[in-house]
Amino acid sequence: MSQSLAKVYLHLVFSTKNREPVLADAWRDELFNVLGGTANNLGCQSLIVGGVADHAHMLFQLGRTISIADAAGKIKSASSAWVNQTRGLSAEFHWQGGYACFSVSQSNVEAVREYIRRQAEHHARQSFQDELREWLRRYEIEWDERYVWN
Repeated sequence: MSQSLAKVYLHLVFSTKNREPVLADAWRDELFNVLGGTANNLGCQSLIVGGVADHAHMLFQLGRTISIADAAGKIKSASSAWVNQTRGLSAEFHWQGGYACFSVSQSNVEAVREYIRRQAEHHARQSFQDELREWLRRYEIEWDERYVWN
């Protein structure tokens, strides 16, 4: 085949450093636009970005020429720079060092999109930590509690 074709949907989740609830309601949607726009600029089609004060969720199609690690790193880096340049926080903003990323089948794209859309409602009932543990169990990913929450 002379053409390279791919359609890989990813659900990327990452927290603020130490899960500090610094993503203010007043500018959170603007940040989500920056996150999605950065993904698009990397050749990764953003489908939805959402979250709450201490973490973000993204659903996007991974571009054919970029790795998951590079996409996550560049998305987090560009958005951190935007927060630090535009929000005037009392301390420098950082995302956590790592991330969680899960594959999404074509048949589940709409369910994940709806899940991300309803983050505020969801987190009224379940913490970020419990949410991530649930995803890690569902995807049968082993993790070490000492390192996953930084």
